[in-house]
Amino acid sequence: MAKTKQKKFMETTKIFFRYVLLLIAIFIWVIPVIWVVVTSLKTRADIFTIPPTIVFKPTLENYKTALSFLGILSSIKNSLIIAIVTTFLTLLLAVPAGYAYSRLQFRFKKTLSFYTLFTQMAPQIGLLIPFFIILTKLRLFDTYFSLIVIHLTITVPVSVWLMITYFQDLPREIEEAALVDGASRFTTFFRIMLPQVYGGMAVVGILSFIESWNEFLFASILTGRTVRTVPVALFSFLTTEESLWGPFAATGVMITAPVIIVAFLAQKQIIRGLTFGAIK
Repeated sequence: MAKTKQKKFMETTKIFFRYVLLLIAIFIWVIPVIWVVVTSLKTRADIFTIPPTIVFKPTLENYKTALSFLGILSSIKNSLIIAIVTTFLTLLLAVPAGYAYSRLQFRFKKTLSFYTLFTQMAPQIGLLIPFFIILTKLRLFDTYFSLIVIHLTITVPVSVWLMITYFQDLPREIEEAALVDGASRFTTFFRIMLPQVYGGMAVVGILSFIESWNEFLFASILTGRTVRTVPVALFSFLTTEESLWGPFAATGVMITAPVIIVAFLAQKQIIRGLTFGAIK
């Protein structure tokens, strides 16, 4: 009895400390987010009050200022267009590629799969100058096409490897049964295999959208006024003369909101995709 009680006490203690560590991690992540949201609802006087005011009268003036600021709305539109198109093309390329790498046998398969991953090993800043020269020569500087292609070089390799793992977790017997019954390779892929990896596709889509939406380095150098994205436009509020922290925080909230909404709507698919194969 004593050993049983001691064992239960140890298990309860482990669970308790596990939840404490989890709450601390969540607290560390949430505090900056809450601080930005609260700052976006403060007046200029409240923002610069020392010590910071906890009780204040909320205002939406910072959001009005941010939306009326030159170029912010067009930058939000640019980011949405680029992120949505990048996500769609990433899925269009990564899903069939992941299936081919996991199921088909073809020449140079290992070499190509290695170089698919190898493209992620190069630092992005090292590719900045080559991209700049190429886009300038081809007269594609500051265009949707150029930034979407560059974002695809970031999102596709990781997405391909994610889809490989999802397809590899599927039992081959399902695919073999369909092929024996006379289904073609394309029919097997679209009707049998694809519905099994919707969770993985949701994960790939969300990660691709977030990566494209938040990308700053290439967007800050390879775009101008025409295709300026919202992470770049955000820094228009910070100048040497004056820093508009209220509108800056309000724009930060508006940038974060679409990602949170998309993740919230697809949370079931994300959880299913991230835990796919865990029981096996």
